[in-house]
Amino acid sequence: MEPARATCYPMLVVFNEFMPHEEMTMAVAKLDAGIDNSYRQMLAADEEMELLESFTAKRPSLDERLSAGRALRQGVPRTSHANYAPAPKRPDPISMLEKQNRTRVQKLVPVRFGRMLTSPFAFLRGSATVMANDLSNTPVTGLPVAACGDMHVANFGLFGSAERNLIFAINDFDEIHPGPWEWDLKRLAASAAVATVFMGENRNAARLAARKVVESYRQRIRRYAEMGFLQVWYDCIDEQRILESVSPLQRNSAERLMSKARARGHIRTLDQMTEQVDGEHRIVEDIPLIVRETKINSGIDAKVALDRMLTSYLESITHDRKRLLSRYRIVDSARKVVGVGSVGTGCWVILLEGLDHRDPLFLQVKEAQPSVLAPYVDAKLAVTNQGRRVIIGQRLTQGSPDIFLGWGEVGKTHFYVRQLADMKGGLKLASDDRDQRDSFPAYCALCG
Repeated sequence: MEPARATCYPMLVVFNEFMPHEEMTMAVAKLDAGIDNSYRQMLAADEEMELLESFTAKRPSLDERLSAGRALRQGVPRTSHANYAPAPKRPDPISMLEKQNRTRVQKLVPVRFGRMLTSPFAFLRGSATVMANDLSNTPVTGLPVAACGDMHVANFGLFGSAERNLIFAINDFDEIHPGPWEWDLKRLAASAAVATVFMGENRNAARLAARKVVESYRQRIRRYAEMGFLQVWYDCIDEQRILESVSPLQRNSAERLMSKARARGHIRTLDQMTEQVDGEHRIVEDIPLIVRETKINSGIDAKVALDRMLTSYLESITHDRKRLLSRYRIVDSARKVVGVGSVGTGCWVILLEGLDHRDPLFLQVKEAQPSVLAPYVDAKLAVTNQGRRVIIGQRLTQGSPDIFLGWGEVGKTHFYVRQLADMKGGLKLASDDRDQRDSFPAYCALCG
């Protein structure tokens, strides 16, 4: 059945033939099993009265949706997902990663590979492009969703909503794109198993973690199918639901994690990332991870690029956000390496100051490249800016996202903007933490 909130990608999607890269052998998933076509009918309406007709047409009932889902399962039974065999002409994974590195800052490529080499789980985190290729050869029902594309247990965490509530959700949307629902679920379940082994557990524990992901997903989707569309849209995992999901023994650990997240704001980031120079805060360099560059990767002067970035970014945000942002002044900026899979893409941190030096705002400007899912599905986006793709996908997925989300481009480089620090917190996997291993299955269920 289709989840009511993720049945298709936002407002600017058309479905047509997509030609894969010539040098790569791959399968292309057909996203042609939509149960409710009202969205596409709305977009296709271009004659008088057609739009009204699209809004007054009968929608499929719950029973009709369930029946259609069962019919799809006849063609793609659950047992068909149990096995995986590499494609006969599977591309070499390292070659795929090296090809991806061609568009990245070359001096940071060793940093990327160094982070991926720390563990099998770190390699999984940094190799979404490899897994996308592998998943393209697996069976799918054809139901399209806004697929994260990089779904793994470390891609979840706490963040502050616009209402200043702590929410548990996905925190990285760089690869989001229309795709089969099965791919996100399989990557998440696989990551749960790999992370469990990394923490020192056996195969049975890994199987349990993966099962918790899938069981939780199945139960929630079944519940969402019976809820009203607005109920689904506003549904979120808040502090109370997080605490309800853990055992009494794990409650203290969960409360400590949430307390740390609440403390992680712009003030704390100011204390950690900056020092005072001549009465002004300046970002502390940590070469090669944090560098105050004079030029961006394309060769454009950094200040010129910053001006062009602001011009483009402001066009993407609403007037109320522009008004709020205009009250801040830029104090400093630097390039900052983030994550595992994103290492080498352009990423900048901008420090702004409001009322005084105790009123900081950190914005992250992150380069957006084409999604790793794009070559493997027959869906082509009508939006051309990759940053806009990321932000549209995040807004569709999260009912209360970052208030400063926006996008733009400088030359041929696409980017998106978000707050660097906003009550954020996440799980830090450790191989010697008994309490974490005990609570991990419940965490996997929360992710599912």
